[in-house]
Parts: sequence; structure tokens; C-alpha cells
Amino acid sequence: MARRLLIVLLLPCMLLAFTPAVGAATGGSTVTVTDYQVTPSVLLPGEQATIRVVLQNTVSVASSTETVVETDSTGATSTSSETKDLFAVLDSVRLFGNGLEVIEGSYDHAGALGPGQSMPLTFLVRAPAQSGMYFPEIRVHIPDGFNVRYPIPVNVNTPLGLQSQAILVLESSLPDSVQPGSEIPVTLTVANAGELLANDVTVRIETSGTAIAPKSTDLYHLGTIQGGCEQKVDLVLISDRKTASGLTRIPVSMQYTALDGNTYTQNTSINIPFEGQAELGFVSVDTSPRRVVEGQPFDLTIRIENTGTGEAKQVAATVDLPMTGTKEAFIGKIKPGNDAPAIFMLDGGEGGTYPYNLTIAYTDDTGAHTLTRTMSVRVVPAEGMGGVLPLLGGFLLVGFVGYRYWYLPRRNASGALPWLKKS
Repeated sequence: MARRLLIVLLLPCMLLAFTPAVGAATGGSTVTVTDYQVTPSVLLPGEQATIRVVLQNTVSVASSTETVVETDSTGATSTSSETKDLFAVLDSVRLFGNGLEVIEGSYDHAGALGPGQSMPLTFLVRAPAQSGMYFPEIRVHIPDGFNVRYPIPVNVNTPLGLQSQAILVLESSLPDSVQPGSEIPVTLTVANAGELLANDVTVRIETSGTAIAPKSTDLYHLGTIQGGCEQKVDLVLISDRKTASGLTRIPVSMQYTALDGNTYTQNTSINIPFEGQAELGFVSVDTSPRRVVEGQPFDLTIRIENTGTGEAKQVAATVDLPMTGTKEAFIGKIKPGNDAPAIFMLDGGEGGTYPYNLTIAYTDDTGAHTLTRTMSVRVVPAEGMGGVLPLLGGFLLVGFVGYRYWYLPRRNASGALPWLKKS
């Protein structure tokens, strides 16, 4: 009899010993912690962090059916039934620091979870002054005595676990400066800075929505990279001539499969320093008036065009003509594909052909530049224009004499001028 009594007393204790520590069942529902995240993953002493947990009712179907039998005055009976989903009611959710200071760690009457539903909760903690591994505990209280207890590892300034996984690091090698519109050779080095291997490693160049694209493919399969090893990828990117100067970031995603079978993605970028280079040339050279005469002022207009890929700034032009007047013109900026006039107002000079040097100074993304071109302007002598007038007068005199003494006598006998003829 005493032996049977002992078995009856020990049976509840044995059942409690085999109850799961991370889940609790209530009315057909099971609540458990399905995920957690500590941010940052490694804390410095005294640093604050957030702990995010996800509670889930892992039962996909949990319901109860209630049947009601009613009898009317005639003695006839009717039966009705109603099926309702069973909810897991969370009376409270608390975080116990176990060495960490809990700043915000309590949720009272957190709510209820239906079959298959989940709920994220976030707690705020502060790391202690001493480094080490700590295990704060999530405790979920459910009515009728059911509870969930789940410890979460928190790393405070220790190397434990930091290098025990695969960690991919991307380094890119490319020219120090790149002109828009040129091809860009790039060497990518993918290194595994962790201790465990990364399997099925792929690198994808994400160029959607940018003016840069790979010359061939945008996806590269690298296979397996052991811890401490690396692999290189050589590729060529094509850029557009209209790409703006400055640093352009090209997104790169690296994906690999860890030993646990999970797939991880790391995002990084290739940073390309674009530097536009201006190329200045001449569209036209004009004078006003078109015919430059000795001693008369004129305007010399030279249109300067930018056929490069960068903006020309602080553009100034000078001419070394041996004439008085304005021999320097400040233009300012000339964008790629545009042109602007350099106007020089000169007082004129003696007749002849004048060779001169046009000097243009400007800056672009690559620095300061100066270019010089040899040109010439023709000035017509003043006596050349004066000799034309007597010649014209001679032609008029010869014409009048021929008209008076040859044409009119042939037309009428008297040879008198028409306006002298008597009526």
C-alpha cells in the first residue's frame, strides 16, 4: 500500500520533469519562441541593445465545438452546435536580465494568438561593465498556470562565436578615376573572413536603374569558399557618357549557403569615382562688320564648344592682337555638348593680315588646363576702299558721254537731250 502511494505522489513530478521548457499548451494551442534577434549582435560594456523575440501559436488548427440541446413547450428537442477557434491568451510577457540591466522588459496583457499566428515583441537592455556571455530569459505567463521560459544568449565584448560562421567580405579594385562613357575594368575579391565554409557562393551586380551595366553577365557563381580563403572575379562595366561626375555606388549582393543549410545574403557595393573631362574646340570665328577696314573698330567673336564628358569651369579666353580694345573674355561654364561665345571688341589697326594666338584657360574634374590656337584676321587697307570710288566715277562719266554723243544722235537727228526738246 505504501509503494502504491509513493508512485501516486511521484507521478505528477515526473510529468513536470518532461514538460517542454520553450512552449506551453493551452486549450489545444501551443505557444513558443520561434525567433530572436539581438541588435547589435556584440555589445560593448554599458552599451544599450534591443532584443526582439517572436512568439507563435504553432498549432495551425485548434478549435472547440459546443453543442446545445433545447426542448420547447411541446416536448420536442432541437440540437445546435458552434465551433470556435481556440486562442492562446498571453497574460504577461517579461524579460529577466540574469546579469543585464532590463530598461524596458514587460508586456502585461499582451494579447492572444490564434492558430498559426505570431507576435513580435521588443525589449531594451543595457550591457553590464564586465565582458562575457549572458543569458537573459523570456518568460510568458498564460492563464491556468502554463508558462514559457526561453533563454537568449547575449555577447558582451567577447570573441566567442564571432568567427565561427562564414563572413564574406568584398573588395573591389578599379582605376582611381573613370571618365563617363568609358569601359571600367573591375576586379572583385570575395574573401571568407569566418572559420566555416560558405557554399554555393554567388555574386550579383545590381545595376537596375543606373547608367552602368556589366559588359557580359551580372551573375557570377564562385562555388565554395573555405574559411580564410578568397576568390577573384574579373569583369568590365560599361558607363554612359551622361553619367554625372562624383562617386557612384553600384549595389552588389553576395549569397551563400551555410553548413546549417540556411541561405544568407550580404549586401555591399562597388564605388566608382567618375571624373568628367572637358574637351574644348572652336565652332566658328566671325567679325562684325564682316569686312574689317583699316582704322575702323570691329568685334571678333569666337564660339567655343565643349565636346568632352565633363563641365568646363572658369573658362577665359585671350587674344594677343596688336590692337587696342578688349582682348580678354570671361565665359564661365560650358557644359558637355554646349558652346559659348568669346567676344573681343577691338579698335582696329593698319591694313594687313594679323596672325594671333587664342589662349583658353579652364578647369574640370581633372584639374586646370590651358590650350592655345594660332589664328589670323585680315584688315583691308583704307586706300583700297578709296580707289574704288574714282573708278566708279570714271565708269559713270564714260556712260554719260556715250549716252549723250552716241545714243541720242542715233535716236533723233538733232541729238538734243530729251528734256531740252521743244514741243
